[in-house]
Amino acid sequence: MNTPSTAPWSATVLTLFPEMFPGPLGLSLAGKAMDTGLWSLRTVDIRGFAIGKHNTVDDAPFGGGAGLVMRPDVADAALESVAGAPGPVLYLSPRGPVFDQAMAAELSRGPGVTLLCGRYEGVDQRVLEHRGVREVSLGDFVLSGGELAAMTLLDACLRLLPGVMGAADSLAEESFADGLLEYPHYTRPADWRGLTPPDVLLSGDHAKIKAWRRDAAERITRDRRPDLWERYAAGRATSNLTAENPADRFV
Repeated sequence: MNTPSTAPWSATVLTLFPEMFPGPLGLSLAGKAMDTGLWSLRTVDIRGFAIGKHNTVDDAPFGGGAGLVMRPDVADAALESVAGAPGPVLYLSPRGPVFDQAMAAELSRGPGVTLLCGRYEGVDQRVLEHRGVREVSLGDFVLSGGELAAMTLLDACLRLLPGVMGAADSLAEESFADGLLEYPHYTRPADWRGLTPPDVLLSGDHAKIKAWRRDAAERITRDRRPDLWERYAAGRATSNLTAENPADRFV
C-alpha cells in the first residue's frame, strides 16, 4: 500500500536575482506555512553558471535585433543542477498558455514546481525544447523578468495547499472556484455613510443568502467577464442536458 508523502511542497526558482526571494512569499499565510514546513523554497542563482572570465550569461540574438538572449549552455547548466527536483519545470513566458485557477490547483496537488525566470529577450529556445520545459504566461502583458510572475504563480498554488488557509470553505467560494467571479462582501458597520448592505445578508436566512450570493456572482461575471460567463453558461447547459432523462429530449 502506498503511503502519502509527508515531504513539503517544493518550489525551486532559477533566477538572475535570487535576492528577490522569498519577498512577499515570506510574509502572511505563505510565510507562516513555510516556517511550519508546509512548503520549501530553493533559489538557484543562474549567474553561478556564467561563461568565461566576464561571467557572461547572455548574448546578442542570431538574426539581429534589440536586447540579449540567455545562452542555452548557461540555462542548461542551471537546469541540470536542479534535475530531479519535484514537479514540472515551467518557464514564465508570454508565449505560454495562460495560468489560471485550474492550473494552480493542478500544481498544488503535485509535489512542487521548478520555475525558470527569464530576463532581457528571454531564453534560447533550444534549451527549452531540449529540457521539455513548459511555458506559462500570466496574461497578455510583458514584465521585465520572470521573478514577479513566479511569485504570483507560487502564491496562487501555496494558498491551495492543505493547512495554509484557515477555512477550507473560503477556497470553495472564491472567484474562479466554480467558473464565476466572487460575489460582493460586506461587514460592520451596517450603516456606513448612509450606505447599507443588501437586506438579505442581515436576514439570517441561509438559503436565501446562498441564493443571493449565487445570483450576484452570476450577474457580476456576466457583466464584467463575458468570456468567463460564456464558458460557465456552456458548462451549465451541458450539465443540465446530461442530467435530463434521455427520453425527454425527443418529446
